Amino acid sequence: MLDYKYYKCNDKNNETIVLLHGLGGNYGIFSKQIATFKKQFHVLAINLPGHGKSPGTSTYDKPFTSDLVVDKLLHTLDELKIDKAHVVGISLGSVVAHHMLQRAPEKVKSAVLGGAITRFTPLATFLLLAGTAVKRFVPYMWLYKLFAYIMMPKANHATARKVFIREAVKMNRQDFLAWYNLAFTVKETYADVQKKGKNVPKLYISGEEDHLFVEPLLEDTKSDKLARHLVLEECGHVCNVEKPKEFNAASLEFFNKHRSKHEPVSSAL
Repeated sequence: MLDYKYYKCNDKNNETIVLLHGLGGNYGIFSKQIATFKKQFHVLAINLPGHGKSPGTSTYDKPFTSDLVVDKLLHTLDELKIDKAHVVGISLGSVVAHHMLQRAPEKVKSAVLGGAITRFTPLATFLLLAGTAVKRFVPYMWLYKLFAYIMMPKANHATARKVFIREAVKMNRQDFLAWYNLAFTVKETYADVQKKGKNVPKLYISGEEDHLFVEPLLEDTKSDKLARHLVLEECGHVCNVEKPKEFNAASLEFFNKHRSKHEPVSSAL
């Protein structure tokens, strides 16, 4: 079972928001969301395999794939008796959420995807291939820091960049490289989302300065009738860290719109 923290709202009948972090991070990147979200919803913050205290990527008896990650996520939800939840995915977490929408859309009530990734631009693909060529010879943190600065190059991205670099130090090399290898399957994790997850409302929140991912995202999701988009000004890849007030307000408005009608809505903000 994956490592998690489950924050219960005062109203035991409330619905649950599941939080999925990015590569190298952990559920701590949602520190600016949890206090706000748990006033109106139960909040389940999960550490993905190889992050935090979750099992490492090499501990499983099957190859480490996106299917395995979703299997472990679904197992955790089942163990906690969560039949259906709202999902928040940031960066890598959006990739996991997309694959969940392909594998088990019936488990997702609605989804907010921040800094979402549907495919890589030619530049991002080149960088991944370049990293593959040298990853056996250089410390993995060099690669991580390089990508962090390429993805989040501006001064106003500094806080998000520092958070991810600080947390990535806690990740071991084997787990980092296992996830790195999965990056080449990102396009596959989105391929059938609009078909299989067609009944799931989605809100994509991106920074206008998310230069590697925002344009492909907007192009790929424009035909999804249940997808909505919010592009935040002067914001980079990790929008929940850089613009938490805007991210939280838009997310809660969206989740409340799509909560079951019989569920109560707290007025506390």
